[in-house]
Amino acid sequence: MSDPLSPEVSDRICKHMNEDHAEAVALYAQAFGKTPGATSAQMLSIDPQGMNLMTQVNGSSVPLRIEFDHTLKDSEDAHHTLIDMLKQVRS
Repeated sequence: MSDPLSPEVSDRICKHMNEDHAEAVALYAQAFGKTPGATSAQMLSIDPQGMNLMTQVNGSSVPLRIEFDHTLKDSEDAHHTLIDMLKQVRS
């Protein structure tokens, strides 16, 4: 699973995160996006530098960019980074 972060791979990651890990995406927005009022979030895209989310805050849609702490090398790096970020939030 170590594909470069092409638009197709971004779409695949976003679809998986939104369908199977919606709670995690909302936690990213709250913690790393410094938007504690986000009640939900959808991952729109991911690239080597960060991810773009659409959050719901007080009934409004608010776009949000979260930068990663390093440049992602590939989809496997993205997978591990997203897991590590979730562990940070939950600890």
